[in-house]
Amino acid sequence: MAKREQTTDAAGEKDREKWMARFQVRLAMQPGVDRAVVLRAVKELTAHCADTGEHPRSAFGDPDAYAVQVAARLVPADRAARERRRNAGVDAIDSVLKRAREVTGL
Repeated sequence: MAKREQTTDAAGEKDREKWMARFQVRLAMQPGVDRAVVLRAVKELTAHCADTGEHPRSAFGDPDAYAVQVAARLVPADRAARERRRNAGVDAIDSVLKRAREVTGL
């Protein structure tokens, strides 16, 4: 294999790794997504790319948008809604605590 081909292959692999990492992080941030959902999605995605030889970007597009689609498909709607409500409550408490620290100078 020529050196240029090795460099191109390495760059392609690095790009795939970056895409996968971003997808996993964005998926994990979606409401109701747990470890099992992330593992299932990665398994499906990896199998598809291995079978077709496609790069994840060409097969699925933007990792952020695809993470939202996968979460909508794999997470039950009631669980996602419950998680969004919980996150809203945590955010509100965090905001109050932040303001209290600013006022007290702590």
